[in-house]
Amino acid sequence: MNRIDYLRISLVDRCNFRCTYCMPEDADIQYAPSPQLLTPAELLILLRGVFLPLGFTRFRLTGGEPLIHPQVVELVRSIAQWPETQDLSMTTNGFLLAAKAQDLYDAGLRRLNISLDSLEPDIFDRIIGNRGPSRWSAVWDGIQAAYRVGFNPLKLNVVVIPGVNDHEILDLAALTIDRDWHVRFIEFMPIGNHDLFHDRGWINSEDLRQRIRDRWGLATGQVRGNGPADIFQIPGAKGTVGFISQMSECFCDRCNRMRLSADGWLRPCLLNEMGQIDLRSQLRQGIEIEHLREQVKALLDLKPEINYKLRESGTTGLYTRTMSQIGG
Repeated sequence: MNRIDYLRISLVDRCNFRCTYCMPEDADIQYAPSPQLLTPAELLILLRGVFLPLGFTRFRLTGGEPLIHPQVVELVRSIAQWPETQDLSMTTNGFLLAAKAQDLYDAGLRRLNISLDSLEPDIFDRIIGNRGPSRWSAVWDGIQAAYRVGFNPLKLNVVVIPGVNDHEILDLAALTIDRDWHVRFIEFMPIGNHDLFHDRGWINSEDLRQRIRDRWGLATGQVRGNGPADIFQIPGAKGTVGFISQMSECFCDRCNRMRLSADGWLRPCLLNEMGQIDLRSQLRQGIEIEHLREQVKALLDLKPEINYKLRESGTTGLYTRTMSQIGG
Protein backbone atom coordinates (compact mmCIF):
# COMPACT_ATOMS: atom_id res chain seq x y z
CA MET A 1 0.00 0.00 0.00
CA ASN A 2 1.31 3.46 -0.94
CA ARG A 3 2.06 5.87 1.84
CA ILE A 4 -0.44 8.73 1.57
CA ASP A 5 1.64 11.83 2.23
CA TYR A 6 0.71 14.20 -0.60
CA LEU A 7 -2.00 16.89 -0.33
CA ARG A 8 -3.29 18.93 -3.26
CA ILE A 9 -4.58 22.25 -1.91
CA SER A 10 -6.99 24.30 -3.99
CA LEU A 11 -6.52 27.95 -2.97
CA VAL A 12 -9.41 29.31 -5.07
CA ASP A 13 -12.17 27.79 -7.17
CA ARG A 14 -12.07 30.61 -9.73
CA CYS A 15 -9.90 30.84 -12.83
CA ASN A 16 -8.95 33.64 -15.22
CA PHE A 17 -9.19 31.17 -18.13
CA ARG A 18 -12.25 29.27 -19.27
CA CYS A 19 -10.68 26.24 -20.91
CA THR A 20 -13.07 24.33 -23.14
CA TYR A 21 -12.27 20.97 -21.54
CA CYS A 22 -12.94 22.35 -18.06
CA MET A 23 -15.70 24.96 -18.33
CA PRO A 24 -17.94 24.80 -21.41
CA GLU A 25 -18.97 28.18 -22.77
CA ASP A 26 -22.63 27.62 -21.95
CA ALA A 27 -22.01 26.17 -18.47
CA ASP A 28 -23.48 28.02 -15.51
CA ILE A 29 -20.53 27.91 -13.13
CA GLN A 30 -21.48 28.60 -9.52
CA TYR A 31 -18.43 29.66 -7.55
CA ALA A 32 -18.40 29.55 -3.78
CA PRO A 33 -18.97 32.95 -2.14
CA SER A 34 -15.81 34.27 -0.51
CA PRO A 35 -17.06 33.63 3.07
CA GLN A 36 -17.34 29.94 2.22
CA LEU A 37 -13.67 29.67 1.25
CA LEU A 38 -10.96 28.75 3.70
CA THR A 39 -9.09 31.80 4.93
CA PRO A 40 -5.28 31.62 4.84
CA ALA A 41 -5.26 31.35 8.64
CA GLU A 42 -7.75 28.47 8.57
CA LEU A 43 -5.76 26.66 5.90
CA LEU A 44 -2.56 26.92 7.91
CA ILE A 45 -4.36 25.71 11.06
CA LEU A 46 -5.54 22.61 9.19
CA LEU A 47 -2.14 21.93 7.71
CA ARG A 48 -0.32 22.34 11.02
CA GLY A 49 -2.91 20.67 13.23
CA VAL A 50 -4.26 17.88 11.01
CA PHE A 51 -2.09 17.04 8.03
CA LEU A 52 1.48 17.41 9.28
CA PRO A 53 0.83 15.20 12.35
CA LEU A 54 -0.63 12.54 10.01
CA GLY A 55 2.57 12.40 7.99
CA PHE A 56 1.77 14.70 5.08
CA THR A 57 5.04 16.19 3.84
CA ARG A 58 4.31 17.01 0.19
CA PHE A 59 2.00 19.79 -0.87
CA ARG A 60 0.79 21.17 -4.22
CA LEU A 61 -1.05 24.49 -4.49
CA THR A 62 -3.70 24.53 -7.21
CA GLY A 63 -6.94 26.27 -8.10
CA GLY A 64 -8.84 27.29 -10.11
CA GLU A 65 -5.86 29.51 -10.73
CA PRO A 66 -3.76 29.84 -7.54
CA LEU A 67 -1.94 32.98 -8.68
CA ILE A 68 -5.13 35.04 -8.40
CA HIS A 69 -5.15 34.40 -4.63
CA PRO A 70 -4.06 37.70 -3.05
CA GLN A 71 -1.87 36.01 -0.42
CA VAL A 72 -0.37 33.23 -2.52
CA VAL A 73 3.24 34.30 -1.90
CA GLU A 74 2.70 34.52 1.86
CA LEU A 75 1.11 31.06 1.90
CA VAL A 76 4.05 29.63 -0.02
CA ARG A 77 6.44 31.21 2.47
CA SER A 78 4.56 29.81 5.46
CA ILE A 79 4.37 26.25 4.15
CA ALA A 80 7.91 26.21 2.77
CA GLN A 81 9.48 27.17 6.09
CA TRP A 82 8.08 24.21 8.03
CA PRO A 83 10.78 21.59 8.65
CA GLU A 84 8.27 18.82 7.88
CA THR A 85 7.71 20.11 4.34
CA GLN A 86 9.71 17.93 1.99
CA ASP A 87 8.22 19.18 -1.25
CA LEU A 88 6.11 22.19 -2.26
CA SER A 89 4.90 22.75 -5.80
CA MET A 90 2.24 24.62 -7.73
CA THR A 91 0.05 24.13 -10.79
CA THR A 92 -0.76 27.32 -12.71
CA ASN A 93 -1.93 28.45 -16.12
CA GLY A 94 1.05 30.82 -16.17
CA PHE A 95 -0.81 33.96 -17.22
CA LEU A 96 0.26 35.94 -14.12
CA LEU A 97 3.52 34.11 -13.60
CA ALA A 98 6.02 36.46 -15.23
CA ALA A 99 5.49 39.11 -12.53
CA LYS A 100 5.40 36.62 -9.65
CA ALA A 101 8.00 33.99 -10.50
CA GLN A 102 10.85 35.60 -8.55
CA ASP A 103 8.73 36.29 -5.45
CA LEU A 104 7.42 32.71 -5.43
CA TYR A 105 10.93 31.32 -5.76
CA ASP A 106 12.26 33.59 -3.02
CA ALA A 107 9.38 32.45 -0.79
CA GLY A 108 10.49 28.84 -1.14
CA LEU A 109 8.57 27.39 -4.09
CA ARG A 110 10.80 25.22 -6.28
CA ARG A 111 8.58 23.22 -8.64
CA LEU A 112 5.96 24.39 -11.12
CA ASN A 113 3.51 22.72 -13.46
CA ILE A 114 2.30 25.14 -16.13
CA SER A 115 -0.55 24.43 -18.54
CA LEU A 116 0.48 24.88 -22.19
CA ASP A 117 -2.02 23.16 -24.46
CA SER A 118 -0.74 24.64 -27.71
CA LEU A 119 2.23 26.44 -29.25
CA GLU A 120 -0.09 28.12 -31.77
CA PRO A 121 -1.63 31.30 -30.32
CA ASP A 122 -4.92 30.97 -32.19
CA ILE A 123 -5.45 27.39 -31.05
CA PHE A 124 -4.28 28.25 -27.53
CA ASP A 125 -6.78 31.10 -27.25
CA ARG A 126 -9.57 28.92 -28.58
CA ILE A 127 -8.81 26.22 -26.01
CA ILE A 128 -8.74 28.67 -23.09
CA GLY A 129 -11.96 30.37 -24.21
CA ASN A 130 -10.30 33.72 -24.89
CA ARG A 131 -11.95 36.10 -27.35
CA GLY A 132 -9.84 39.18 -26.63
CA PRO A 133 -6.19 39.91 -27.34
CA SER A 134 -4.12 36.75 -27.39
CA ARG A 135 -2.94 35.48 -24.02
CA TRP A 136 -0.40 33.05 -25.41
CA SER A 137 2.55 35.46 -25.17
CA ALA A 138 1.86 36.22 -21.51
CA VAL A 139 1.89 32.51 -20.69
CA TRP A 140 5.06 31.94 -22.71
CA ASP A 141 6.70 34.88 -20.91
CA GLY A 142 5.70 33.29 -17.61
CA ILE A 143 7.31 30.00 -18.59
CA GLN A 144 10.50 31.78 -19.63
CA ALA A 145 10.56 33.79 -16.40
CA ALA A 146 10.17 30.64 -14.30
CA TYR A 147 12.99 28.99 -16.22
CA ARG A 148 15.29 31.97 -15.71
CA VAL A 149 14.51 32.15 -12.00
CA GLY A 150 15.53 28.53 -11.56
CA PHE A 151 12.39 26.44 -11.08
CA ASN A 152 13.40 22.83 -11.50
CA PRO A 153 11.81 20.66 -12.60
CA LEU A 154 9.67 22.89 -14.78
CA LYS A 155 6.77 20.85 -16.13
CA LEU A 156 4.43 21.80 -18.96
CA ASN A 157 1.01 20.11 -18.95
CA VAL A 158 -0.74 19.40 -22.25
CA VAL A 159 -4.31 18.11 -22.38
CA VAL A 160 -4.47 16.33 -25.74
CA ILE A 161 -7.75 16.91 -27.59
CA PRO A 162 -8.21 15.02 -30.86
CA GLY A 163 -8.55 17.30 -33.86
CA VAL A 164 -7.66 20.37 -31.83
CA ASN A 165 -4.03 20.16 -30.68
CA ASP A 166 -2.91 16.56 -31.25
CA HIS A 167 -1.07 17.62 -34.43
CA GLU A 168 1.39 19.52 -32.16
CA ILE A 169 2.63 16.50 -30.22
CA LEU A 170 6.04 16.44 -31.89
CA ASP A 171 6.52 20.21 -31.63
CA LEU A 172 5.67 20.12 -27.93
CA ALA A 173 7.91 17.12 -27.30
CA ALA A 174 10.75 18.93 -29.09
CA LEU A 175 10.74 21.59 -26.35
CA THR A 176 12.50 19.04 -24.14
CA ILE A 177 15.47 18.50 -26.46
CA ASP A 178 17.45 21.69 -25.80
CA ARG A 179 15.79 22.76 -22.55
CA ASP A 180 15.53 21.09 -19.16
CA TRP A 181 11.76 21.16 -19.49
CA HIS A 182 9.39 18.29 -18.84
CA VAL A 183 6.36 18.08 -21.13
CA ARG A 184 3.50 15.90 -19.88
CA PHE A 185 0.74 14.75 -22.21
CA ILE A 186 -2.57 14.18 -20.41
CA GLU A 187 -5.35 12.01 -21.80
CA PHE A 188 -8.57 14.00 -22.20
CA MET A 189 -11.06 13.09 -19.46
CA PRO A 190 -14.87 13.38 -19.31
CA ILE A 191 -14.80 15.93 -16.49
CA GLY A 192 -16.15 19.43 -17.10
CA ASN A 193 -17.11 19.32 -20.78
CA HIS A 194 -18.84 16.01 -21.41
CA ASP A 195 -20.13 17.16 -24.82
CA LEU A 196 -16.64 17.95 -26.08
CA PHE A 197 -15.41 14.60 -24.81
CA HIS A 198 -18.29 12.84 -26.56
CA ASP A 199 -17.58 14.70 -29.81
CA ARG A 200 -13.78 14.42 -29.79
CA GLY A 201 -12.97 11.35 -27.71
CA TRP A 202 -9.44 10.86 -26.46
CA ILE A 203 -6.09 9.57 -27.70
CA ASN A 204 -4.33 6.68 -25.99
CA SER A 205 -0.96 7.63 -24.49
CA GLU A 206 0.68 4.71 -26.25
CA ASP A 207 -0.35 6.21 -29.58
CA LEU A 208 1.31 9.48 -28.58
CA ARG A 209 4.43 7.68 -27.43
CA GLN A 210 4.63 5.89 -30.75
CA ARG A 211 4.53 9.16 -32.67
CA ILE A 212 7.53 10.41 -30.69
CA ARG A 213 9.25 7.03 -30.90
CA ASP A 214 8.90 7.01 -34.69
CA ARG A 215 10.48 10.48 -34.93
CA TRP A 216 13.36 10.31 -32.46
CA GLY A 217 13.22 7.08 -30.51
CA LEU A 218 12.25 7.00 -26.85
CA ALA A 219 13.97 5.76 -23.71
CA THR A 220 12.91 5.52 -20.08
CA GLY A 221 13.46 8.77 -18.17
CA GLN A 222 13.24 10.22 -14.68
CA VAL A 223 12.07 13.47 -13.17
CA ARG A 224 11.45 14.50 -9.58
CA GLY A 225 7.82 14.71 -8.53
CA ASN A 226 4.85 12.95 -7.01
CA GLY A 227 2.58 12.56 -10.00
CA PRO A 228 1.26 9.55 -11.90
CA ALA A 229 3.08 10.26 -15.18
CA ASP A 230 5.06 7.56 -16.97
CA ILE A 231 8.34 9.26 -17.85
CA PHE A 232 10.38 8.87 -21.03
CA GLN A 233 13.18 10.78 -22.71
CA ILE A 234 14.11 11.52 -26.28
CA PRO A 235 17.70 10.22 -26.65
CA GLY A 236 20.12 13.05 -25.88
CA ALA A 237 17.40 15.44 -24.69
CA LYS A 238 17.88 17.63 -21.61
CA GLY A 239 14.27 17.23 -20.48
CA THR A 240 11.68 14.47 -20.49
CA VAL A 241 8.26 13.65 -21.87
CA GLY A 242 5.62 12.20 -19.56
CA PHE A 243 2.24 10.61 -20.13
CA ILE A 244 -0.68 10.74 -17.69
CA SER A 245 -2.92 7.92 -18.80
CA GLN A 246 -5.91 8.00 -16.50
CA MET A 247 -8.22 6.78 -19.29
CA SER A 248 -6.14 3.94 -20.73
CA GLU A 249 -3.94 2.90 -17.82
CA CYS A 250 -5.75 3.26 -14.47
CA PHE A 251 -3.29 4.25 -11.74
CA CYS A 252 -5.67 4.25 -8.76
CA ASP A 253 -3.54 1.65 -7.01
CA ARG A 254 -0.56 4.03 -7.13
CA CYS A 255 -2.41 7.09 -5.83
CA ASN A 256 -0.77 8.69 -2.79
CA ARG A 257 -2.76 11.92 -2.62
CA MET A 258 -5.71 13.62 -1.00
CA ARG A 259 -7.43 16.80 -2.17
CA LEU A 260 -8.48 19.81 -0.11
CA SER A 261 -10.84 22.10 -1.99
CA ALA A 262 -10.90 25.87 -1.63
CA ASP A 263 -14.13 25.63 0.38
CA GLY A 264 -12.59 23.22 2.85
CA TRP A 265 -13.83 19.82 1.69
CA LEU A 266 -11.32 16.98 1.92
CA ARG A 267 -11.72 14.30 -0.73
CA PRO A 268 -9.71 11.15 -1.36
CA CYS A 269 -10.07 11.09 -5.13
CA LEU A 270 -10.32 13.26 -8.24
CA LEU A 271 -13.09 11.04 -9.61
CA ASN A 272 -15.19 10.21 -6.57
CA GLU A 273 -16.59 12.08 -3.57
CA MET A 274 -16.88 8.98 -1.38
CA GLY A 275 -15.96 9.71 2.24
CA GLN A 276 -15.57 13.49 1.79
CA ILE A 277 -15.21 15.59 4.95
CA ASP A 278 -16.27 19.22 5.43
CA LEU A 279 -13.33 20.50 7.47
CA ARG A 280 -14.12 24.20 7.12
CA SER A 281 -17.58 24.05 8.69
CA GLN A 282 -16.36 21.93 11.58
CA LEU A 283 -13.37 24.18 12.18
CA ARG A 284 -15.66 27.23 12.36
CA GLN A 285 -18.02 25.39 14.70
CA GLY A 286 -15.16 25.02 17.14
CA ILE A 287 -14.65 21.27 16.71
CA GLU A 288 -11.31 20.43 18.31
CA ILE A 289 -8.43 19.89 15.92
CA GLU A 290 -7.78 16.46 17.42
CA HIS A 291 -11.26 15.33 16.36
CA LEU A 292 -10.73 16.63 12.83
CA ARG A 293 -7.46 14.74 12.74
CA GLU A 294 -9.22 11.54 13.77
CA GLN A 295 -11.74 11.95 10.93
CA VAL A 296 -8.99 12.47 8.39
CA LYS A 297 -7.09 9.47 9.73
CA ALA A 298 -10.22 7.34 9.24
CA LEU A 299 -10.51 8.55 5.65
CA LEU A 300 -6.85 7.75 5.04
CA ASP A 301 -7.51 4.23 6.25
CA LEU A 302 -10.44 3.99 3.83
CA LYS A 303 -8.59 5.33 0.79
CA PRO A 304 -6.98 2.02 -0.32
CA GLU A 305 -10.46 0.49 -0.48
CA ILE A 306 -11.74 3.45 -2.51
CA ASN A 307 -8.76 3.15 -4.86
CA TYR A 308 -9.43 -0.56 -5.31
CA LYS A 309 -13.14 -0.09 -6.02
CA LEU A 310 -12.42 2.60 -8.60
CA ARG A 311 -9.79 0.50 -10.32
CA GLU A 312 -12.04 -2.56 -10.45
CA SER A 313 -15.13 -0.68 -11.61
CA GLY A 314 -13.44 1.72 -13.99
CA THR A 315 -15.78 4.39 -12.61
CA THR A 316 -15.04 7.93 -13.78
CA GLY A 317 -16.70 11.32 -13.78
CA LEU A 318 -18.69 11.09 -10.54
CA TYR A 319 -18.00 14.72 -9.71
CA THR A 320 -20.67 17.33 -10.36
CA ARG A 321 -18.04 20.08 -10.19
CA THR A 322 -15.78 21.30 -12.98
CA MET A 323 -12.07 20.57 -12.97
CA SER A 324 -11.47 24.15 -11.82
CA GLN A 325 -13.72 23.66 -8.80
CA ILE A 326 -12.26 20.24 -8.00
CA GLY A 327 -8.70 21.52 -7.86
CA GLY A 328 -7.42 19.73 -10.94
